[in-house]
Amino acid sequence: MAQLNDQNVMANGNNTMKKPIISVSGLRGVIGESLSPIGAMEYVVAFASTLSDGPVVVTRDGRSSGPMLAEAIQAALNAMGHDVLYGDVAATPTTGVLVRQLNAAGGIQISASHNPPEYNGIKLFGPDGRVVGAATGQAVMDAMRQEPAWVNYQQVGERTRIEDTTADHRDLVFKTVDVDLIRKRNYTVVLDSNHGAGSVMGRSVLTDLNTQLTLLGGSPDGQFEHPPEPTASNLEGVATQAKSLHADVVFCQDPDADRLAIIDENGNYIGEEYTLALTLKRRLMQQTGDCVINCATSRMSIDIAESFGCKCHLSAVGEANVCDVMHSVNAVYGGEGNGGPIDPLVGYVRDSFVAMTQVLELMALTEKSVSQLVSELPKYSIQKAKATVDRDKLPQVYEALQAKFSDAQVSDLDGMRFDWHDRWLLVRPSNTEPIVRAICEASSEEASSELVKVAQEVISQV
Repeated sequence: MAQLNDQNVMANGNNTMKKPIISVSGLRGVIGESLSPIGAMEYVVAFASTLSDGPVVVTRDGRSSGPMLAEAIQAALNAMGHDVLYGDVAATPTTGVLVRQLNAAGGIQISASHNPPEYNGIKLFGPDGRVVGAATGQAVMDAMRQEPAWVNYQQVGERTRIEDTTADHRDLVFKTVDVDLIRKRNYTVVLDSNHGAGSVMGRSVLTDLNTQLTLLGGSPDGQFEHPPEPTASNLEGVATQAKSLHADVVFCQDPDADRLAIIDENGNYIGEEYTLALTLKRRLMQQTGDCVINCATSRMSIDIAESFGCKCHLSAVGEANVCDVMHSVNAVYGGEGNGGPIDPLVGYVRDSFVAMTQVLELMALTEKSVSQLVSELPKYSIQKAKATVDRDKLPQVYEALQAKFSDAQVSDLDGMRFDWHDRWLLVRPSNTEPIVRAICEASSEEASSELVKVAQEVISQV
């Protein structure tokens, strides 16, 4: 196994594959090119070597390569002496709940999130039902250089099918809202699961809430009808279709259903940043307390928290980093601006089902439409850009930026962030490419565009 990681030889033995992208947050690659069953098994074996005794939950999103990888991964876990609890197609937040409810040693979600259909990947969960953090992720990568501790024939693990993956997750989500109030509204809802894992639980959640539901892409077979990342351009067709259905709201999931984008009753894409803002507002109406967002998330959440007299903390980018800070400050809520709220009452995983139910409850409580709710939120403009930079030049980049923006408050929490009273700029290296990303938010599109432009100019001169 250790030698295979060095060469990544394809099954026919004649060609050398490109290596998958492996980081502390998981593995991702192109099936048949950079991700093979052998590579997946090697990664899972390394993960298994870091776990305590006990079963491991395995689930997948709807991608067509999922069953193949699931077979390889289950075999690898069994060969390491772990029993497997297999849930087949399930959402990533559901996997986190299953790990906790079944007292598993860990969990594995087979998913490439929003990547195109040729990709697949592996997300790892600890026994607490959280996506593993940097320390565990590094331990897994270190273990890939070690020889596996295979068990003998008497210790090979067994496999059990999880018959109902959604009941516990759905119950936890419903406990965060007034279910009866939502049911009385009889909302007309469109759910675009786009042939991902979200329909498995999304259908039952929205039906139980007495919505008049139209489900798009309800077969979790990975045959995406549009590019899977829920962005405005990718959802133009959904918005047009939903408008003809006179929906009160349109919910759009990514393939593993940990992120949610929203289209309002007029067919307008409101942006993933608003998903977290709306759900955070609802939670703080119920319970005040600290909250956490990553340092690339819209300032809307900070403004909302302050309006309730609450502190909004910043973390480094990444779900696991948000959850670490949430734990440290005992936060009542958190999330990332990619449409991923994190509600501790349900689990420390980004969750599209939390988002859907809590947005519906906010609509019901206020008796307002999505567009009206959005109009009441703070208004900012986010601009993003990237530049090719060698990693060894990052210190000079940061030094030049600090000299240019000497009037800003500076943080090196993740890359370098510059804060002013009415805007902020984050410059951070990509985890997978030799580039740096510049993200700016300001009160107007002109101001944010100008700030990103200046940052690009400074970076290009280094």
